[in-house]
Amino acid sequence: MALRLWASSTANALRISCASKTHVAPAFSLFRCFSTVLDGLKYASSHEWVKHEGSVATIGITDHAQDHLGEVVFVDLPEPGGSVGKGGSFGAVESVKATSDVNSPISGQIVEVNSKLTETPGLVNSSPYEDGWMIKIKPSSPSELESMMGSKEYTQFCEEEDAAH
Repeated sequence: MALRLWASSTANALRISCASKTHVAPAFSLFRCFSTVLDGLKYASSHEWVKHEGSVATIGITDHAQDHLGEVVFVDLPEPGGSVGKGGSFGAVESVKATSDVNSPISGQIVEVNSKLTETPGLVNSSPYEDGWMIKIKPSSPSELESMMGSKEYTQFCEEEDAAH
C-alpha cells in the first residue's frame, strides 16, 4: 500500500497520467507496474484466475480485479460439495466501491472453500494469488482451460480494457 501511495505521489509530481487523453501516452504502462499477472495460471475475461494442479483447480480473482474493486470488506462463498458451471456465479465480493459477482471460468464440483476469507476478506487484496484464493474445484471438463488466456494474453487484455475506459 505504501508503494502504491509513493508511486501515485511520484506520478503526480512527474505529471504522469494514464487517464488524460489529451496528452501523448507514456512509453510505459502504469498498469504493468502495479498489477501482477503470474505465469502458469489461466485467466478469464471476467478477471478470475485458475491454477490447475493434478485433479484440483484453484480459483480466485486477479490482482487487476482486486485493484479496481478497492478494499474488500466481505466475501460470500458457497459451501463445499456444490457444483459450478462455466461462466456461472459462485459467490460475491463486496468492497468499499461495489459488490461484484465472482464467476467460475470452468465447470466442476466444489471440493474446498477458503474459510479464511470470512474473517479476513482483505486477503483478496493483499494476496490475490496465494492466501486470497476463493474455491477449489474438481474440474468436470478440464478442456475448458484451453480457451482461457495465458499471462501475456491477459496482460494485453487488461491494457486494452483499461485504455477503452
